[in-house]
Amino acid sequence: MKKEPPRWPQMRPDNTAPIIAAARHRHELTRARAIQAIRELDHAGNLVTFAGVAGQAGISRSWLYSQPDIRAEIARLRDTTSRSGPAPIPASQRASDASLLRRLEAAHAERTRLRPVTIR
Repeated sequence: MKKEPPRWPQMRPDNTAPIIAAARHRHELTRARAIQAIRELDHAGNLVTFAGVAGQAGISRSWLYSQPDIRAEIARLRDTTSRSGPAPIPASQRASDASLLRRLEAAHAERTRLRPVTIR
């Protein structure tokens, strides 16, 4: 009897590219959900925390901590709203720099107009 050489299974084609592409896509979707949750919480005037963002976006807190830019934004918003007092002002109701400047100019004009009257 003749001994046949062992048969090795054929190598499968490299199928890592679709897997990597799917992982990248899933990562981008998760980032988009996290950013949207941050915007929604801030816009509503809610305190922006890691737990709040994770709950709103349906993602883990550990994932948020592993993203440096998202982590920095959450920390910045959390620190800004926690120092501002008891109730944070919703983003839609916060005065812009231009609005504050116009109010200051109007107050200055009113003061200038009234000043001659009060000196007499």
